Amino acid sequence: MNPFTVTVLGNGSAVPTSFQNPSAQLVTYGSKRFLVDCGEGTQMRMIDFKTGHRHLNHIFISHLHGDHFFGLIGLLNTLHLYGRKQPLNIYAPEDLKQVIEIQLEVSKSNLSYSLLFHNLGQNFSEPLYTDKNLEVFHFSLKHRIPTFGFIFKEKLGDRKLKRSFIDEFNPSIEQMHVVKSGADYEAEDGRRISNMEVTNDPYPPRSYAYCSDTAYFEKVIPFIQGVDLLYHEATFDNEQEQKAMDKFHSTAAQAALIAKKAHAGKLMLGHFSARFKEKDHLLAEAKEVFPATILSEEGKTYEV
Repeated sequence: MNPFTVTVLGNGSAVPTSFQNPSAQLVTYGSKRFLVDCGEGTQMRMIDFKTGHRHLNHIFISHLHGDHFFGLIGLLNTLHLYGRKQPLNIYAPEDLKQVIEIQLEVSKSNLSYSLLFHNLGQNFSEPLYTDKNLEVFHFSLKHRIPTFGFIFKEKLGDRKLKRSFIDEFNPSIEQMHVVKSGADYEAEDGRRISNMEVTNDPYPPRSYAYCSDTAYFEKVIPFIQGVDLLYHEATFDNEQEQKAMDKFHSTAAQAALIAKKAHAGKLMLGHFSARFKEKDHLLAEAKEVFPATILSEEGKTYEV
């Protein structure tokens, strides 16, 4: 089973503080790495937390508020200084392309690699990214400007061969591949042995959803239904519910209600307001609604 993890690089909201950093996460699946949002100083957090930048070929930007992308131009320039050659894919609202191109133009920067921009449109049924094992989809959130969440979905893997089958029949590599794909096994004596007799079910596919800045928004639930790990913003507490509504953000309890209605496996809170140096009360308010809630911690890696 491939490693599937999320490293929190920054979990603060717009106002910078000495104790938390703007939004950024590194999702790792096998050897592949995906950066989700890139607030100011993200590349410094990558250095601090020793995540490295190898195998980073895809960056997802949820929306164009500065605390979610102001660190991008610095990271792009550093990758150039390191001599990067392979293209870099950026999935973001379409205006980001113009912003980055202007910054490169006025600084007379000619990157050593190409940037491939992918516009986050309204086609939510098609994956933004897909490979043999993983798909990434996006969906709309409810914020003051166009904002999107992302869900990383593991594809259903091959069936698992039973050890007893291998010991008894000693199948070839080609036969093992055929059986793992779901076919019955044809023995040398002509017997056809049911696939269910010689294999076990594959591991259940895992999934991770990222909901950045958003008001309470039940329309996200169909997209994140049954997700194993949900990251959801929790900028405010219960006393500031009206303020959360006015600013198109969520309270910790509202994040928990979304997790509960989506039947998520676990909820991870983030995007904390600068007013909350201590966040235990946010966790308590969320747990009253959805007990399987944790606070995200910068520099910590979480299994999906």
